Amino acid sequence: MKKAILIGATGLIGSELLKQLLADSNYSEVKVLARRSTGVNHSKLKEVLINFDDLESYKSELVGDALFSTMGTTIKKAGSQLVQYKIDYTYQYNTAKIACDNGVKQLVLLSSYGANSESKVFYSRIKGELDEAVQELNFDSVSIIRPSMLAGDRKEFRLAEKILTPIMYALLWIPGIRKYRPIKDVVVAKAMINSLKSSAKRQIIELEDIFKLAK
Repeated sequence: MKKAILIGATGLIGSELLKQLLADSNYSEVKVLARRSTGVNHSKLKEVLINFDDLESYKSELVGDALFSTMGTTIKKAGSQLVQYKIDYTYQYNTAKIACDNGVKQLVLLSSYGANSESKVFYSRIKGELDEAVQELNFDSVSIIRPSMLAGDRKEFRLAEKILTPIMYALLWIPGIRKYRPIKDVVVAKAMINSLKSSAKRQIIELEDIFKLAK
């Protein structure tokens, strides 16, 4: 059986992904590296509280078969572009680099719709930069998941999502809107796990294929 490593386990997708990995009989251990506890108790769960600014000190913990990376924040929560870049790019890239160097074979990265390293939108640009950077690492396979607006029960309140999500669902009948439709956390998490079944060495999975992959 496989051993999974997960960072970003306290977020919307990460917490659902943790739940699904723990329930998956293909995995004998799920190791979570986090700044704070998930509050989850399970025989398969190994939780390691770390300082992402000092990843080298935890290098020995980044050993397993697959790394799932779901870290991310908003500019409002981060407080500055510098901090957001550190969380959305630096922490994830450095974790992936160490894991790869340690012999982890597969990476599944949660990205975002519209990720583009040339974008004028800061968030889209850093997501695109990370997508490109991790594909250059020597993993056997890299799966990049690009969902649109995420739907689910967040621990934190996000006003924009509360307002826009029902509006998007109501407008799905309009041509062109469907490709931006919200996607549930359970669907994204399932697709992330299923992406490892592909023989592709590098794959970017956009919204429509995420829905298909989760079936």
